[in-house]
Amino acid sequence: MKPARILATLFLLLTLGFVGPLPRTIAAETSHASKRSLTETRLEWPTREKLWRTVSLADYNTRVVFGGVTALGAAGGLVGTFLLLRKRSLLSDTVSHCTLPGIAIAFLVSEALGFQDRSLPLLLFGAAATGILGMASVAAIRARSHLKDDAALAIVLSVFFGLGVALMVVIQQLPTGNAAGLSHFIYGKAASMTAGDAQLILYASLAIAFVCGALFKEFKMLCFDTAFAQAQGWPVLALDLALMGLVVAVTVIGLQAVGLLLVVALLIIPAAAARFWSHRLGITLLLATGIGAVSGLVGVIASALFPRLPAGAVIVLAAVFCFAVSFVFGAERGLFRHWLEQRRVGRSVARQHLLRALYEWCERSPRSGKAEAPAQLLDRPVPLEALRTDNHWPESRLRSLLRLGRSEGLLSTDTGGNHAHLTSRGKIEARRATRNHRLWETYLLRYADVAPQHIHHNADQIEHVIDPNIVNELEELLAGQDDVLLVPADPEPPRPGTTGGLAS
Repeated sequence: MKPARILATLFLLLTLGFVGPLPRTIAAETSHASKRSLTETRLEWPTREKLWRTVSLADYNTRVVFGGVTALGAAGGLVGTFLLLRKRSLLSDTVSHCTLPGIAIAFLVSEALGFQDRSLPLLLFGAAATGILGMASVAAIRARSHLKDDAALAIVLSVFFGLGVALMVVIQQLPTGNAAGLSHFIYGKAASMTAGDAQLILYASLAIAFVCGALFKEFKMLCFDTAFAQAQGWPVLALDLALMGLVVAVTVIGLQAVGLLLVVALLIIPAAAARFWSHRLGITLLLATGIGAVSGLVGVIASALFPRLPAGAVIVLAAVFCFAVSFVFGAERGLFRHWLEQRRVGRSVARQHLLRALYEWCERSPRSGKAEAPAQLLDRPVPLEALRTDNHWPESRLRSLLRLGRSEGLLSTDTGGNHAHLTSRGKIEARRATRNHRLWETYLLRYADVAPQHIHHNADQIEHVIDPNIVNELEELLAGQDDVLLVPADPEPPRPGTTGGLAS
C-alpha cells in the first residue's frame, strides 16, 4: 500500500497546488494571438513575460492541462513498469489502436440518441469497450491457435484500426462530423482539455495508483516468476487481466492528451528509462512515475511557449530525452557506467598480466651462485626488452603496461628506461596474482580433467574475476595452507618463450 499512498499524496498536492478548484468550464483566455494570420507557420520565441508566466503556471488553463497531463504521465510510468517487466510492451500499442472504433461507435450512438454535444465520458466508454475487446481477441487467438504473440497482436491491431478508420470516414460525411473533433483522439490535443477532463484523468490516475499499490506483491511475482506463482496457486490469469485492465485505463484517459498513436510512449518509455537507474522494483516504479510526470510537465510548458507545437508529440519527445539521458548515464545499466566497468576490468587484467609476467621472468631467470631466499626473488631488475620478447608484446603494449604500473605504484624504471623494479606493494601484488593463477591451474589439472596444454588458457580466463573466498576454498582443497605471500610452483610450466596467455 505504500506506493499507492505516495502517489495519491502526490496527485492531491498537484491538484490543490496547481489546478485549484476545478469548475466545469474554463473561461476563454484572450490574447494578441487572434491578430496573427492563420497561414503563418513560423515558431516565435516567447517573450520574457510569457516565459515567466508559463514556468510559474500563472495562467489557469496551463495549470489545468499541467495537472491532467502530469497525472497521466505518472500513471503511465507506473503501469508501464509492470507491463515492461511482463514483456507485453507491444500489447499497449495494440490496445491503443483498438480504441479507435470504440470512439467512432460511441459518437454514432450519441448522434442516434440525439445528443447535441460530444459526450467525453461516452466516447471514453466506447474506447474502453473496444480496447478490452481487442485485448480479449489477442488472448483468444493465442489460446486457440498456434500463432505467436507478435502475429496475434498484428492481426488484432490492423483489423480494429482498419475498422476505426472506416467508421471515421463515415462520420466525416455526417453534417456534424467535421465539428466532432474526433481527430484529436488520434493525434492528441492537450490544449483543449477542460477542467472536467483533468478531473477525470486525476481520479482515474489515483485509482490506478491504488490498484498498483494494493497488488504490488502479486504483480511483482507475476512479472518475475510466473511459474512459481502458478505453483503456489495464485490466480495468474486474473492478475494478467487486471494488469491489462490498467493498461486499457491508462490508454483511454490518455487519448485526448497524446492521442492513441503516441499513448504507448507514455507507458513504455518512462519505464524503460527507469530500468537504467536501478535493479530494485520499488525504486524503478518511483523513477518511472517521476519520469512520466516530468515528461508531461515539460511537454505542457513547451506547448504553452510554442502554441504551434503539438503537446502530445512534445510530451513524447521529452520522455525520449529522459530515456536518452538514462541510456547514457544510468547508474546501473547506462553506457557510461558500462564503459567505466569495462575500463576498470581492463586495467585489472592488464595489471595482473604485467605482474605475473614480471614474477615468472624472475622465477625463470638464471640465479647467481649465492643462495637466494624466496622473499628476495623479486628484488632483481627485469630487462624490459626480454620481458617484451618473452610475452610477444608490441612496444606500444609494453609502454602502456609500464605507465599503468607506475601510476599505481607497482613498479619503477631506471634512468635509462631499460629495467623495471617492483616496489614493495608491487611484489605483494605480483605474488598474489601468480598464486591465484597457479592455484586455479592446479585445481584444473587435478580435479577438472583439463589437458595440461589447456590449463594456462583456462586459468587465464578465470583468474581475473576469482573471489577471495574461492581462493581460500582452493587452498583447503589442495592442502595449500601456506602463507599468502608464498607461491606454489607452476604445475605445468609453459613452453620457453611463452607465459600462458599473457600475450593478449
